[in-house]
Amino acid sequence: MKDTTHPRPLLRREHWRDLCGTWRFAFDPAAAWHQPEDVVFDREIQVPYPPESIASGIHDTGFHPVVWYSTRVQLEPHERQGRLLLHFGAVDYRAKVWVNGRMAVEHRGGHIPFYADITELIGEDGSFEITVRAEDDPHDLAKPRGKQDWMLEPHEIWYPRTTGIWQPVWIEVVPETRIARLSWTPHLERWEFGLEIAVIGPLKPGLQVRVRMYDGERLLADDRYGVLQIETFRRIGLADPGIDDYRNDLLWSPEHPNLLDAVIELVDGDTVIDRVESYTAMRSVGIAANRFYLNGRPYFLRMVLDQGYWPESLMTATDDELRRDVELTKMLGFNGARKHQKIENPRWLYWCDRLGLLVWEEMPSPYRFTSRTVDRLVNEWVEVIKRDYSHPCIVAWVPFNESWGVPDLPSNPAHQDYVRALYHLTKTLDPSRPVIGNDGWEHVATDMIAVHDYTTDPREIYERYRTLEAAQFSLNRFLPGGRTITLPGFSVDEHPIVLSEFGGIAYAPREANTWGYSRATDEEALRNEYVALLEALNQCQGIAGFCYTQLTDTFQEANGLLYMDRRPKTDIEPIARATRGARHAREIDLDPNPDPYGYSKRWRQRSKA
Repeated sequence: MKDTTHPRPLLRREHWRDLCGTWRFAFDPAAAWHQPEDVVFDREIQVPYPPESIASGIHDTGFHPVVWYSTRVQLEPHERQGRLLLHFGAVDYRAKVWVNGRMAVEHRGGHIPFYADITELIGEDGSFEITVRAEDDPHDLAKPRGKQDWMLEPHEIWYPRTTGIWQPVWIEVVPETRIARLSWTPHLERWEFGLEIAVIGPLKPGLQVRVRMYDGERLLADDRYGVLQIETFRRIGLADPGIDDYRNDLLWSPEHPNLLDAVIELVDGDTVIDRVESYTAMRSVGIAANRFYLNGRPYFLRMVLDQGYWPESLMTATDDELRRDVELTKMLGFNGARKHQKIENPRWLYWCDRLGLLVWEEMPSPYRFTSRTVDRLVNEWVEVIKRDYSHPCIVAWVPFNESWGVPDLPSNPAHQDYVRALYHLTKTLDPSRPVIGNDGWEHVATDMIAVHDYTTDPREIYERYRTLEAAQFSLNRFLPGGRTITLPGFSVDEHPIVLSEFGGIAYAPREANTWGYSRATDEEALRNEYVALLEALNQCQGIAGFCYTQLTDTFQEANGLLYMDRRPKTDIEPIARATRGARHAREIDLDPNPDPYGYSKRWRQRSKA
C-alpha cells in the first residue's frame, strides 16, 4: 500500500488534513483569561513546535503556566460530506478546546492523543475558529513530565520544558457509523491474528466487517463477519506455509521487517460505509531460560538509549527527522532502542516497524508520590498502551524508571504496591509482551532484571557479567548508585538480565558546560573506550542484552555517539562493528573453566585473526 505521512499510521483514512502551520498565540502568565473572547493574541507560533523551541518562532524558555492558540479553518466541499473530527496528537498538559467559541473538548495528559467531533460546531459557510487553552504548571512535580526541568535553566539530566501543543493537529472526515479503534495481536504458534475492532455509531442489521490482509501484492486473507455489538473480536487465520524458508519470510524482525498490510471495511450489503488501512506483523516476543526470545528463538538485545530531543525543536520532530533517527540507530549496529522518558510521536514507531527496530516504551515519570500522581499516571499509561499496542516494534513496556515517583520504594509498602500494581495492570492490558516494573534497580515485580551499571572499566564489566552465575552472584551484592538491584522477596535468579543503561562516555570538544558518566579526551579515545566496553559485553554470557547511553547528545548531557544535530562524533563503522559483536584487534581471552566467584583476570592483547 501507498506510504503516507498520516499522523495515525495504524488507522488511516483517505480524507484527512494537517492543520499545522502558523497559528495565533498568547502567553497568559496570570491565568487571567478563561474564554476565547478574553484573549489578546499578540504573536504567532509555528504549530506543533512548543513555544520554548527555536522552531516555534518564539523561543521563550521562561515559566509559562498557561498559553493560548487560535487558527481559522475553511473546509473544502468534500470535507463537509460526513462527520468532522478534530485531532490533537499531544498537548502538554491540560487542554481546553473551543470551536467557534463553543466548548468542544477538555483533556488531561501531556503525551496522549485526543479528539472531538466538531460537526455541529461548524459555521454554515464551512469555516470555523479553533481556540486552545493549554495549562502546564512548570513547577508541578506530581504529573508525568519525563525529562522536562522544573528549574528555570536545564540542570543535570533534565532539559527544557515543552508547553502546549507539541504533536500534530489534524482533521478527518468520517461516516456516522465508523471504525473508531482497532488492535492487532499476532499468534505465531497458531499462525493467526487476533483483531479487535470498536465501532461507533448506529449499528444497522446486516452490518459486516471485511478484512483483507496482504504480503506485498499477495492476498493472504479475506475475512468477512457480522457486527453485532460495538466491540468485536475476530481470529484471522493464515494458511501455514509449512516450509521454514517461506514461514521465515513472513516473520517480522529487525533483520527482516516484513509488514503485512490490511484493509478493513464496514459494509452494508455491497455498500462500503467506512474504509481504513492498517498494517501488522507476524512475530512473537517472550522470555525463557534467562533469555529474551523473538519469534521463538533466543535473541540478544543490542539497544541504545534514545531521549528524542532536537536542538531547534525540542521534543517535536519532522517525519524525516524521525525516520533518520531510526536509520542512524541501525547504522550504528543497534537492533533496538529504549525510548527514554518520552512517549514518542507514532510516526517514529511507524519507522521502527517499517525499517526494523525493537522498542522498549517507557512512561515519562512524575517526581512525587501522591494519590493525585497515581491517578494521573495510571490514566495516561492505560491510554499509551491502547495507542501503541499494535506496533510490532514494541517488545517491552516500562512503567517506572529508577524509582522516580516512588522515592521511598525500599521502605514504603504503598510505593511497592504501586509498582506491583502497574506491572500487573500492564500485563493485564497486554499479556503478549514483557514488562520491566522499575528499570534500573529496586525491582519488586518485573519480567527482566534491568540494571543501570556505569562501571567504566571493561574488565569489571566482563567479570561481573561473564556467566549467568557470575551475574546473579554480582547483582545480589552490587549497589549501582547505592541502590540494591532487588528488594526483599524478589530474586534475580529466575529472570533474564539486561544491562539497560551503561557507558555514557562524554565527548564534546567545543562545549565547556557538559557532563557524562565518564569523559573521553578526543574522538579516538571515545571510539577506543566504546569498542573496549562492547568487546567485553559481547563476550559476556550472563546477560540477555544491553542498552548503551546514549544515541545523541541532549543539551548539557554530552554522552551521545552522535552530536545533538545527529552528526557522528567518530567513524561509524568501528562503532557499528563493536555494537554488532564483531571481533576486533583487542579481545578478552575467555577462561574455558570460569570461576564465577573468583573471576578470572586473564586479559591480554592479541591481534585480529
